[in-house]
Amino acid sequence: MRAPQEVAVVGAGLVGCLTACFLARRGYQVTLYERRSDPRSATAERGRSINLALSERGLDALRRVGLDEAVMKAALPMPGRMMHAPDGTLSFQPYSADGQRAINSISRSELNRTMLEGALALPGVRARFEHRLTGLDVDSGLMDFDTPDGPVQRSAQIVLAADGAYSAVRGRLQFLPGFDFSQDFLDYGYKELTIPARDGEFALDPGALHIWPRGQAMMIALPNPDRSFTCTLFWPKSGPGSFDELDTAERFEEFFAANYADARALMPDLADDYTHNPIGHLVTMRAYPWHARGADAVVGLLGDAAHAVVPFYGQGANCGFEDCVELDRCLEETGDDFPEALALYGSRRKEHADTIAELALENFVEMRDKVASRSFLLQKRIEHGLERLLPGRYVSRYELVSFSTVPYAEVQRRITRQRRAVVAVALGALAAVGVTAGLLRRR
Repeated sequence: MRAPQEVAVVGAGLVGCLTACFLARRGYQVTLYERRSDPRSATAERGRSINLALSERGLDALRRVGLDEAVMKAALPMPGRMMHAPDGTLSFQPYSADGQRAINSISRSELNRTMLEGALALPGVRARFEHRLTGLDVDSGLMDFDTPDGPVQRSAQIVLAADGAYSAVRGRLQFLPGFDFSQDFLDYGYKELTIPARDGEFALDPGALHIWPRGQAMMIALPNPDRSFTCTLFWPKSGPGSFDELDTAERFEEFFAANYADARALMPDLADDYTHNPIGHLVTMRAYPWHARGADAVVGLLGDAAHAVVPFYGQGANCGFEDCVELDRCLEETGDDFPEALALYGSRRKEHADTIAELALENFVEMRDKVASRSFLLQKRIEHGLERLLPGRYVSRYELVSFSTVPYAEVQRRITRQRRAVVAVALGALAAVGVTAGLLRRR
């Protein structure tokens, strides 16, 4: 099966739109199927517009299809994180040793609109909205959809799933022999709040990702172009200080004012946001293989449909965008043999997806607890000192993840090598000091 002309991409979110862009450049006819209404005319679902932290991996993918400039018009750079202590004390932690590198805050809905417009501007790309996938025959590529006008059927030789963590396509593949799937929910939820503009200006420093670390819980805030901040609470689902315990606006406001006093003063709509915005779930999903081949069709998984991660390293969308780059690379290497390319893509990406899933879970503990500790701040100062002393030879894990395209698993291997080298140098220096001291005593 070589160079089929028609590709169905289920899901017109971020990864689906970028997939369409890459395929259109290769000459494919692409149809995007999306269960929601057209995001260009619809408003964002309340409490579901969590901002994204777009970093180098995502920007690299966007540059390849010429969308980086359009996307960055709505982005705000954040070169570090601002820590908010319970007493209101602020401390800024730069992300890079030179303080010049930044991750970029951008609205998910705004990014989706820009990418959808970019995809639909390309020859051969079209979108069908309000098409909810209800059935898929892997052998034939026949798809069943519910639409406002009733059930419809469509078919394609290539079906690519970019329909998110609760992917309908992956749900069909889960019944196939040999398909592995797991999901692990954190006992935490999240809820979106807002800090509006104050007298037409930002109420907080817009050049930072703001964090209120509170041990077993936290809140973050990212800036928006309209000078507001999108805030997200990450709280336990049950127990003291949890969503279950703070089940009324009155209880919540009392608890919030006691623990996030500086933020409370900036949030006039706090009670309304808390009451009406939904509680989201935090889940890590793993699946493999990321493709299935039928008699006349092949199905593939990209982005969260293949590997959903929790948002604490800001790499969910960036990782999904890298999937698109790798699939495009594999198509090039295999001469557009889709079954072979999908198999190669999955084998290459799986370990990296697993790695960032673990890093994201680890970073949750760091963000909610460790960032406020003196030992963590000392560690960061030492890391930045080593980066300045050994430019290019020693790079922190955060910088390798956020400001490079070094594969995630290789980042871990490099960090292990760096730490061993630092320990070896430190032990060598101690040994040298000991020898010198011994010689001096003999004299």
